[in-house]
Amino acid sequence: MSEIEIPYGAYWSTPFARWQGSLSHLHSLKFAAHVAKDALKRRQVDPESFDFAALGMSVPQKGSFYGLPWLAGEMGIPHLAGPTISQACATGVRLLQTVASTIREGDSQVALAIACDRISNGPHIYYPAPQGPGGTGDHENWVLDSFNWDPYTGVNMVTTAENVAKEYGFTTDEQNELTLIRYAQYENALKDDSAFLRRFMDLPFSVPDARFRKEQTVLSGDEGIFPTTREGLAKLKPVMEGGTVTFGGQTHPADGNAGIVLTNADQAKALSRDPGIKVSIVSFGQARVKAAHMPAATIPAARRALQAANLTVNDLTAIKTHNPFAVNDLVLAKELGLSLEGFNDYGCSLVWGHPQSPMGLRAVIELIEMLVIKGGGYGMFVGCAAGDSAMAIVIKVEDRA
Repeated sequence: MSEIEIPYGAYWSTPFARWQGSLSHLHSLKFAAHVAKDALKRRQVDPESFDFAALGMSVPQKGSFYGLPWLAGEMGIPHLAGPTISQACATGVRLLQTVASTIREGDSQVALAIACDRISNGPHIYYPAPQGPGGTGDHENWVLDSFNWDPYTGVNMVTTAENVAKEYGFTTDEQNELTLIRYAQYENALKDDSAFLRRFMDLPFSVPDARFRKEQTVLSGDEGIFPTTREGLAKLKPVMEGGTVTFGGQTHPADGNAGIVLTNADQAKALSRDPGIKVSIVSFGQARVKAAHMPAATIPAARRALQAANLTVNDLTAIKTHNPFAVNDLVLAKELGLSLEGFNDYGCSLVWGHPQSPMGLRAVIELIEMLVIKGGGYGMFVGCAAGDSAMAIVIKVEDRA
């Protein structure tokens, strides 16, 4: 891949708010446009510089058929066009790959990857069936039904975690220990008045009302994260009878949005907050594993991304994962030879939540900042997605020559 860069600092994420929290009243696409306009202004990125953009969105909102062109219009850049991407929790990485490919092919110079989802108050969809009994159609709750039933395998997502836990012999106690580690790591992001989060999150964060006319509330950071203790986790029973996965060992639905600017090497320096820092996209990887074993899909996806980059896991300075279940990190660590404490510093989706499309973008943003703090190097983000699949991305942070 010819060099595609992320200008250092030219990215953002809202705080993530738990299901039915402070962002649940907002149309996710309009909210993403509202946030992006302010974020670009703060970062001194001229919206007119974009010649391509792509929107990641996995939960429909009213009018979202018009996707990226509508969002661009709401941002005040009506000349901008591009696709809407939907690949469940892999949407963020797929979005980056789509935008990077467009730049590499010469169809764009400066582009925006922007993702949003409102898991709260997801749509209830009715599908007409005039040939059905009595002409009655079918219907679904887009969010909850998707969590609870894979139409191919016929099982819910918790079952995929239980299948992997059973295959590898992971116990509830092991999952609880991993959860405690991840919550302790997130505490590092909150130190010094959330100094780590402030590297990419505009805090305090003003939440508008549904009409975007006045401030409804103010968030100091992610909303809905509760203190987690060993004693508290031990009191929780498995969700499924005879299983090992408790509510403490899995993530929670959330709302939010995020955006990342991508460009070629010539433009990146001018758009960077610190021109001396170079952030390059190195490779991608995708994989799918046997039915109803979703958490294990990260393993081949990570290996493919590393192979494409001609790297091994030992070459990585930092790793971030999307871990809807503690089982995800347990199996990845076992297969790749990682220590549980050795990745996901400053937090992960197990802690700050699961708004699907923007989740991967936030993780990549945090990965960049982790690498900068560590003085540079290669980093990888990998996460599973619906359909027993996963995607991974490898990036590199270094001093600009």
